[in-house]
Amino acid sequence: MTDVLTPAQRSYNMSRIRSAHTQPELRVRSYLHGLGFRYRLHGKSLPGKPDLVFARARAVLFVHGCFWHMHRCKRGKPVPATNASFWANKRRLNVERDRRNRKALRADGWRVFEIWECHTRDEEKMRTKLEPLIGFLRAAIERRFIEHRPAGSRPSNSSRTSEASRRSSVSAARAG
Repeated sequence: MTDVLTPAQRSYNMSRIRSAHTQPELRVRSYLHGLGFRYRLHGKSLPGKPDLVFARARAVLFVHGCFWHMHRCKRGKPVPATNASFWANKRRLNVERDRRNRKALRADGWRVFEIWECHTRDEEKMRTKLEPLIGFLRAAIERRFIEHRPAGSRPSNSSRTSEASRRSSVSAARAG
């Protein structure tokens, strides 16, 4: 089957496909940022340039496009009608490279998480798929908090009370 677009039109379409700051990535970033998590973008020094890098927790998140990384959903299965062998090889190599990058990151002590484009289309599904990452990050924060607390110290009841009253006064100031 011949391409229905001219070479110039096809070139323009392909040039508009981005590898960073995609809509699925922006959805994930917005959600995690809203939960209070902070991260670096596109860790150039790490294998595969993960989309989000949580350095203190030594965790990374890849937001994969279903088509380009051959997800098993309906968007990952289509085979282009033109130049099929080229695209099949390109996509297969993407999957192999992803596997190598995950292995290298794990060998360096990183926890690797992935989310697929199709999972970001529905916010509830996205939340469910991100739960393992969120749980890991919260546990890492808790470990850091406990490790940095002086030995034998515990917050007193009065400091908890003052913290609670400070929060309520901040909330009242924002509301008023």
